[in-house]
Amino acid sequence: MMSEERQPNVTVFNSALETGVRSLVILAASFPGALDLQRLVDFDYLAVHTGDVDGPESLHPPLPMREGELLVRRKIIESGLSLMMSRGLVTRIAGAEGIVYQASDYAKPFVDSLATPYMRSLVERASWVAATFGNMDTSELHNLINNFFDKWTTQFHPSQGLGGG
Repeated sequence: MMSEERQPNVTVFNSALETGVRSLVILAASFPGALDLQRLVDFDYLAVHTGDVDGPESLHPPLPMREGELLVRRKIIESGLSLMMSRGLVTRIAGAEGIVYQASDYAKPFVDSLATPYMRSLVERASWVAATFGNMDTSELHNLINNFFDKWTTQFHPSQGLGGG
């Protein structure tokens, strides 16, 4: 009987696999549209935290200091996209406006096969994000995300000047 090997300190959470699958679900919901990396990062955040924008209940709890997620998410998403591209699920397209990512023809059947309650909730939220913000101007989306950052910074950092300094 062969024992199952487990690698210590290997996690699926906040990994290329997790963000790659989330990106794939978002791209499938946005199909036939294609998203640049920054919009994909923003949509990834919004799909996980839909409650922040008066959407469905958020997938992840509303933890303080969530703005940190926005700062580290880009690199992990790039790794996830590379993983999904290596499996033929995402296509990278270079055009006059820069590089964009699009779900391949294999993406929807793959996403449809993901049947856990979490994945079904993610698919619903990604569809909601694509429908709600898909046509939003880039500067409007940037302002929306910056407003979150400003709100959290004010809400969770002590005010300067309080306490008789």
